[in-house]
Amino acid sequence: MNNTVIGLDLAKAIYHSIELGVNSKVIQRKKFKRQQLKAHMINRPPSKIAMEACATAHYWARVFSAMGHTVELLPPQHVKAYLRKQKNDYNDALAIAEACQHSAIRPVPIKSVAQQDEQALHRMREQRVKQKTQVANQIRGLLGEYGLIIRPGISHVFKQVPVMLADAENNLTSRFRQLLHREYQQLLAIREDVAWCDKQLQQQSRQDPVCQRLMAIPGFGPVVSSAVKSWMGDGQQFEKGRHASAALGLVPRQHSSGDKIRLLGITKCGDKYLRSLVVNGARAVVAHVGHKTDPLSVWIQRMRERHCFNKVVVALANKLIRMAWVIIARGDTYRPNAGQA
Repeated sequence: MNNTVIGLDLAKAIYHSIELGVNSKVIQRKKFKRQQLKAHMINRPPSKIAMEACATAHYWARVFSAMGHTVELLPPQHVKAYLRKQKNDYNDALAIAEACQHSAIRPVPIKSVAQQDEQALHRMREQRVKQKTQVANQIRGLLGEYGLIIRPGISHVFKQVPVMLADAENNLTSRFRQLLHREYQQLLAIREDVAWCDKQLQQQSRQDPVCQRLMAIPGFGPVVSSAVKSWMGDGQQFEKGRHASAALGLVPRQHSSGDKIRLLGITKCGDKYLRSLVVNGARAVVAHVGHKTDPLSVWIQRMRERHCFNKVVVALANKLIRMAWVIIARGDTYRPNAGQA
């Protein structure tokens, strides 16, 4: 392999690349169409190719790796710091190449086709859940204009709308009843889609040994376990569990200067869909800890004595991700009574 680095700026149809040699000297700048890019890379000697971890990046990484090239995917938010002068495609490619040469940015692991299949299912489920909330809120708002109020909670929408449609004395016009009926049917269809996605994830988790070990962690069901495994991969990109929780945005945001250390709320970086799943799972664990005597429950009870409910939930979510990293990266299993005498 030669010592050059190729920074490739991805797009839908036109791709720009810059090749850097020793001392970050620009060797060549090129622009390709999709098929030209494949033909050019397959005829090159094995090289190091750097790209931002954005749309289609994992596909191209697998294609280039099959050609014998070494591929690095870099987080876009870290590459941005290397961008100088005006923003254009060539400058973007130059920033990517320089960021790769710097070797201080942790690359994003290349996802396999199976991982992308799993991630696609989670993205579909995430979109359906959002649509279900949007349609339910629209129904709630439209009925409010007619003086009909639905109690908070999406479950009350499913319970009360059929009653309102059947009530002939609530002053709803026939036209609005027809519109409300169609909107309610759409809401039911979306709920069925969410249930289908959940069923697929449950079947997948039952067949995956890693998900089976993850589901032993409190707050980790089939959906959370599958999402964590899809996001973390083999876990080898993180040196320790704290790095995994930091990548998911579950550590305090720091704003320090000199010797004055100031810690704020959590950073909320990374995958917000996964973070919400883990936090909601932790919320259920904290809410039902009761008087359990296992080490984790005792830790939660002690935290509850000193901190508010939400802080304890986030602290537990941080701890759960660390546990998940140990299970995935080291092949370990969850032992609830570990640490007891």
